Amino acid sequence: MADVTTRSELDQLKQFTTVVADTGDFQSFREFEPQDATTNPSLILKAAQKEEYAALVDESVASQAGSGHSGQALIDAIISDLLVRFGIEILNIIPGRVSTEVDARLSFDTQRTIEKAREIISLYESKGVDRSRILIKIASTWEGINAAKRLEEDGIHCNLTLLFSLIQAVHCAEAKVTLISPFVGRIYDWFKNKTGEEYQGANDPGVQSVQGIYDYYKRFGYNTEVMGASFRNKGQIIELAGCDLLTISPNLLGELQSSSDPIERKLSIEASQISSIEKIEYDENKFRWLFNEDAMATEKTAEGIRAFAADIVKLERMIQDKLS
Repeated sequence: MADVTTRSELDQLKQFTTVVADTGDFQSFREFEPQDATTNPSLILKAAQKEEYAALVDESVASQAGSGHSGQALIDAIISDLLVRFGIEILNIIPGRVSTEVDARLSFDTQRTIEKAREIISLYESKGVDRSRILIKIASTWEGINAAKRLEEDGIHCNLTLLFSLIQAVHCAEAKVTLISPFVGRIYDWFKNKTGEEYQGANDPGVQSVQGIYDYYKRFGYNTEVMGASFRNKGQIIELAGCDLLTISPNLLGELQSSSDPIERKLSIEASQISSIEKIEYDENKFRWLFNEDAMATEKTAEGIRAFAADIVKLERMIQDKLS
């Protein structure tokens, strides 16, 4: 076996953590060989505008032309079909799961989130893809987490995204969701903008947030997986080596691939078991209060929902132009 120092940081990281590609670009999957993949409306919009993926958009438009839908219903059907087509292309390359996101404009509507998730799963299954390979991505609002709870009970696995606080993570664990995606980089951004300080290593508030959630889950025996997301630099990733999963953009995957500096495991179940963290008891009122008291979490969740919703609108306009 080769000495660890001759192996890339990416290969070393894969010893401790499941590596996930955070992109809609299929070529990145072939280059970095991640286990899983995540997408979101912004990534799909960016990919759909590239010439090499134009055929997928055209196929989705053509496939829905005779569906009987019209107006907004037709556009919605085309976008759902497009999301699934991207997902299937990704699944043809990776061995694991792909996350497909529900329309962010449904983030405060439990029932419609459930309906959209079921529609997405039905589309995948109609194309021969088993639901075990799909994670439905939903914003970590009270309503979104409650939708995920009901979906999980139906055997539809969920990835709760736009997660910035421990109380969001606790509700996800109690709802028995499959996976959460706490956003390291966006937490870092918020604190950097507020304080003007450059945070590094273990002092990074985004890193500390994920470490706290990981410790809480392992300390109290929750099965929900923790997947750190939204990284701004390689150091944040290395500080979370040992986290269940990490979803990483192609540029940072490239940095990890090109370096062979030794890295060590930072998070472990054993260390979490001896942490002094206390269990949180809550109901809806306490959830909303604790969330409201966390200015960073409140602001970044709302900002993320607005941004994803805006990109869905842009995608709708692009589809409308093709229909015209």
